[in-house]
Amino acid sequence: MKKFVSKSDNLIIIGIMKKLNLYIIKQILVGFLLVSFSLMSIIWLTQSLRFVDLITNKGISVGLFAEMTSLLMPRIFTILSPISLFAAVLFVYNRMLSDRELVVMKAAGISPWENAKPAIFIGLILTLLNMWIMNFGIPMAENRFNDLQWQVKNDVSHLMFREGEFTTLQDNLTVFITTHEPDGSVSGILINDERNPKTKSTVSAERGRIVQTPKGPRIILVNGSRQEINKQNNQFSSVIFDRYSVDFGAKETKARKEAGVREKTLGELFSAATNPDLEPKEVRRWIVEGNKRFTTPLLNVIYGLIACTGLLIGNFNRRGQLKIVSISVGAMVIIQALDLAIGNLAVRHLWWLIVLYLNLLLPFVFCLYLLFCYKPFLFQRQKKFSGAAND
Repeated sequence: MKKFVSKSDNLIIIGIMKKLNLYIIKQILVGFLLVSFSLMSIIWLTQSLRFVDLITNKGISVGLFAEMTSLLMPRIFTILSPISLFAAVLFVYNRMLSDRELVVMKAAGISPWENAKPAIFIGLILTLLNMWIMNFGIPMAENRFNDLQWQVKNDVSHLMFREGEFTTLQDNLTVFITTHEPDGSVSGILINDERNPKTKSTVSAERGRIVQTPKGPRIILVNGSRQEINKQNNQFSSVIFDRYSVDFGAKETKARKEAGVREKTLGELFSAATNPDLEPKEVRRWIVEGNKRFTTPLLNVIYGLIACTGLLIGNFNRRGQLKIVSISVGAMVIIQALDLAIGNLAVRHLWWLIVLYLNLLLPFVFCLYLLFCYKPFLFQRQKKFSGAAND
């Protein structure tokens, strides 16, 4: 007899499927956010240690320090996003299998492909997000970061002298600033200058302003005095001035280096072949970077699919799914290693870009084949029946 399913039954089934998908999506999102936040916090802490000397030696504010370190996060997020999603999907589906939830879903007739849809959906959302970050967010963040780094390291006029503390600009040049004024000037200035081996001078002034000149930065002082001691004959002299300037003696400010590959837009990267100023290796590097901005986000879908496929098509084991989990982790590691290695090889020979895309396409097709065509339960049942018939 044929069994007929009414429209109301179909609506009930669709409603149940939506609730199950939303349940799995919420579990994956929570796991993804926890893993991503934990990993990014650790990496932010390790990266921020590189810039601690900017606070101690350069005297930059905590706000500027936080801005510089936070500008590194978009690039780190695109690297960690596929790995975090893989860990979250693997954990959620493994827990659901251990709690017999997936077993009940399979018994209810829900196919592995239907159960894999939440992981694929999250992977697609993260793929689109990462594509936007890599093509728009990272270029803007890298450009801003390099501007701030250049200002801090090379342009003394942008240095924030700490109020009430002595700041050593050179071995024999120390500056003391009392307060910073709202208009950008400073007041209560004391400068101890021993750069000249024959003399030692101390300059004090009521107000001043740091300016940038073609020969380097200097400070313009107003209403002050200058005391000097000749080290050879110990002669002392004092001068009162209305306006006086002190050259910091620093080297001429270096120009900001040219924008790197990560600061380029997608159009600039793919137009590298028409740029006559680039060497052949740089042209290849730009083209590879342009392709990586598409392949790297796609790892979110691939890793999410790999993490759930093995658990969805495998048999339930009361002792755990260590074998399936190990195979999934090994496949992810191999794909990640190949992605990095092939990217480096493509800089030498562009035909490796074909292999770069195949490294993503083949696992994707293989996982879809397993979800749609692989029937482990039917195979094992037929094997049992054939063994019983032979007996």
